[in-house]
Amino acid sequence: MKWHVLLFVIVILFVHSNVGEAQRNALFIDCGSNSSTNVDGRKWIGDISTTENFTLSYSGIVAFIDTVDNEPTYGSLYRTARFFNVTSTYKISVFPGTYFVRLHFFPFSFRSFNINESAFDVSANSLKLVSALDIPGEISWKNTRTMSNYSSLVKEYFLNISTNQLEIVFIPKSGFFAFVNAIEVVPVINQLFVDTVNRVGGNGLKTDLNLAERGMETMFRLNVGVPASESSEDKDMWRKWESDEKYMFSVNAASILSNRSSISYSNNDSFVAPLLVYETARIMTDNGVAEKRFNMSWEFNVDPNFDYLIRLHFCEFIFDKQNQRLFKIYINNKTAAEDYDVFAQAGGINKAYHQDYVDSVPQQTDTLWVQLGPDPLTGSPSTDAFLNGMEIFKLSRNGDLAHASNRITINQPGSAGSQPKNKILWVSIGSGILSVLIISLIGAFIFCLCIQRKKVAVPVKETSPGWLPLSLHGAMGSTTNARSYKSPLCATASLCNRTGRRFTLAEIKSATNNFDESLAIGTGGFGKVFKGEIEEGTPVAIKRANPQSEQGLAEFETEIEMLSKLRHRHLVSLIGYCDEQSEMILVYEYMANGTLRSHLFGSDLPALTWKQRLEACIGAARGLHYLHTGADRCIIHRDIKTTNILLDENFVAKMADFGLSKTGPGLDHTHVSTAVKGSFGYLDPEYFRRQQLTQKSDVYSFGVVLFEVVCARPVINPTLPKDQINLAEWAIRWQRQHSLETILDPHLKGNYSLESLKKFGEIAEKCLADEGKNRPTMGEVLWHLEYALQLHEAYTESSNVESFSSSELRFADMAINLPQIKEGETASPNVSRSNYNSTENFRQ
Repeated sequence: MKWHVLLFVIVILFVHSNVGEAQRNALFIDCGSNSSTNVDGRKWIGDISTTENFTLSYSGIVAFIDTVDNEPTYGSLYRTARFFNVTSTYKISVFPGTYFVRLHFFPFSFRSFNINESAFDVSANSLKLVSALDIPGEISWKNTRTMSNYSSLVKEYFLNISTNQLEIVFIPKSGFFAFVNAIEVVPVINQLFVDTVNRVGGNGLKTDLNLAERGMETMFRLNVGVPASESSEDKDMWRKWESDEKYMFSVNAASILSNRSSISYSNNDSFVAPLLVYETARIMTDNGVAEKRFNMSWEFNVDPNFDYLIRLHFCEFIFDKQNQRLFKIYINNKTAAEDYDVFAQAGGINKAYHQDYVDSVPQQTDTLWVQLGPDPLTGSPSTDAFLNGMEIFKLSRNGDLAHASNRITINQPGSAGSQPKNKILWVSIGSGILSVLIISLIGAFIFCLCIQRKKVAVPVKETSPGWLPLSLHGAMGSTTNARSYKSPLCATASLCNRTGRRFTLAEIKSATNNFDESLAIGTGGFGKVFKGEIEEGTPVAIKRANPQSEQGLAEFETEIEMLSKLRHRHLVSLIGYCDEQSEMILVYEYMANGTLRSHLFGSDLPALTWKQRLEACIGAARGLHYLHTGADRCIIHRDIKTTNILLDENFVAKMADFGLSKTGPGLDHTHVSTAVKGSFGYLDPEYFRRQQLTQKSDVYSFGVVLFEVVCARPVINPTLPKDQINLAEWAIRWQRQHSLETILDPHLKGNYSLESLKKFGEIAEKCLADEGKNRPTMGEVLWHLEYALQLHEAYTESSNVESFSSSELRFADMAINLPQIKEGETASPNVSRSNYNSTENFRQ
C-alpha cells in the first residue's frame, strides 16, 4: 500500500513539475505596449522593447485606446495593439516541440486607421493560419454562429515546431492593414494528441493524422453541462472551456448531472482536460422513447473541405460495473462507436477518460453534428447516454488551415473585382476557347456513342416500357434464355442477394383465392395489390406485376434487392416473392390503414389530426434518413409521395415502393448521372434539368409531401386556377408570406398549434430550395419535424384544447426530446380495403 501511495506522489510531482516547466517557458506578448503587465495571473511582456525571446521585423504603428468594455479579463491587455500596413514578422525563440499559439484580436479604430479596412493573412512557419482575415466580419459571423456576445476574437492553434524559431507573419492585403493585440506561445510538455485515431464510419479502422507535419486549429472547446452564462479556463495551459448549451439542438433533450465524488485521471493524462470538465455531464432527459438515434445532439458550424478531430470527454460517476451503461456515438450521422462503455474504457468509476475520432467535412457542407444515444437492444440496465466535455479541432490540409472568408464584402484592390482589364480580357478569351473545345469533344463522343448503339442491339433498357417475362431471364434459372437481363444493382452477380422467402405460385393463389378481385385493395404502376393470408392467418399485401405495366423486371429486382438488405421500423418489410411461370409477385407486410394520401383526401376515411400528420411525417422521415445514412452507400428512394407512405394498424408510417430506388454516389462523387424517374408534382427540378441524382432529390420530394399533408389536396390539379395547379408553387408562395394557415386543410381548423405549423412550414420551404446544396439533409428535416411535434404537444398540454378522436393513437415512438407518451387504449379504425393507389411514374 505504501508503494502505491509513493508512486502516486511521484506521478503528482512529475505532473506538477511539467506544469511548472510549461508555465516557465510560456511567452505572453502584449502587442503595442512598452511595459510588462500582469493579467489573469500571467506576466505579459510589451513588444515595444523587444527582448532576446523575440524580435519584430517591422514595428508598424502602435495603437491604443483609453478603455475597453465587455472584457473583464483581458480589458487592460486589449487597450493596446500593433497595426501593420506592410508585412511584418514576430520571430520567437523556442525549443523544438509542440505548442499552443493563441492570437488575440480586439478591433478598434485608431487615428486614420478604420478597423473596417483591416484584412490580412497570417501564417506560422509557412503554415497558413488565416486568409483575408476580416476581424469585424469574423466576430459578427462568430456571434451569429454561436449566439455569443464576444467583442474580441481569440484564435488558437496547435503546432509542432521542429526548429528553434517560430515565425508568425502578418500580411495585410493591398490597401488594407493588419493588427494584433496579444500573442501567447504555450509549450505542451506531455503528449496531448496521438497520431493514430479512429476514423468515423470506419468500423474500427484507424487513421494516421501525421501531426508532425500538420497543424490544428481549435474550433470548439466545451464543458458539457454548465450553464450558458458560465465559462472557465484551466490554469495549466490557459484553455477556455465554454458552455455547450448554445450548440445543443434541443436543450430539453438532456438534463444536467453533477459529480461530487473524487475524480482521478485514467492513463495519467491530466493535461488533456482539467478535472472541472468531468464534474458535470448531460444525460438524456427521457431514455424510454423508441427512436434512439437522435437523443442528445450538438450542431457546429465549421469550414468545409477539412478533416476534423473530435475529442469526447467522459467520466462515469453512476455505475460501478461494466455493461451497465452502453450507448452509441454518431458523428455527422455516421456511426463512430457502438455499445460504448465508459466504465470499461476508463478502467473504473470516477475515472476521467477521453476518446478521439476523425471525420471529413466535404465541400459545400458547413455543419458538423455530434449525437449520442443508447441502443435499446443491448440489454444494459441503463438505456441512455451521457457526455462530460467536447473539443473539435480542424486539421490542416496541404499546409493550409485557412478558409477563405466569403464574409468580406470590401472591394479589395488586387482582388478579383479589380483585376486589370487586359487580364480579364485574356481570361475571357481563354474561357471561350476552352468552352468551344469541350462542346466539340462532347459532340464527338455522343456521335460515336450513337454509332456504337446502332451496331449493338440492346434487348432491354432501363427506361424502355413493357414487361419482360421471367422465363426470358437467365438469372432466374431459365436454361433456354438467349436474352438475359440483370438489374443494375445485380450487375456483377448472376443472382441478386435475396433473403426473403420464395413463395410458390400455388401458395400465392391460395393466399389470394386465385387473385379474387374482391380482395384487390389497390392498383399501382407495377400492378394490382391484393390482400391475402398466409400460414396461421397472417395478413399480407401481395403485389402482382401487370404484363402491360411500364414497370418490369428492373423494378422487380430492385425492390427485392433493396428490401432484402434493409430493415427498419419505418420501411415496409418484404416477406418474400414469387417468380414462377412468368409471374413477378412481391409479398409485403400488410398495412391496415393504407396510404397516407387516402387519409388526406379522395376517400371517406376520417381526416387525420395535426398530431397524427406530424407523426406520419416523422415516421417517413426516419425511414428516409435510414436509407440515406444507414448503409455503406446511401440509397435514394427516387419516388417519394403520399401513396408510397403507408400506415399500419397503429398509424405508424412506413416508406414503401423501392422499385425506382438507386444507390447513391460514392465518396469521391457528388451525384449519380441517370435517366429521370419519379412522379409528376414531386420531381426535383434540379434533377430534371441536369439528370444528376442526389439525396437532396429525395428531400425535395419530401417537401412536396409536407405541403400535401398541410393542404390535403393533390399535388397537381388541372381543374384549379392556373396559379393553384401545382401545389408546391402555390403553397410556397403562401409560406413565404407567413400565411400558410390560410390554405390549411379545413379539418384542422382550431385543432393545431400555430407555432407548430410555422415550424412545419419553415422546414417544408427549405426542402423546396431551388438548388440541392441549399436544402437540408433528411436528418435535419427529421429534427425540425420532431420540434414541430414538441411545440404541438406543449400547446395541447398547456391549453388542453385538443380532443382525441377514437381513431387516434398516442404513439410511443415519439421525438427524442419529448416525455414518453403511453399507448392509448382506443382502437384504430378497421380499414378492410386500404387504398394502395399510386400515380403513374414519370419517365423521360
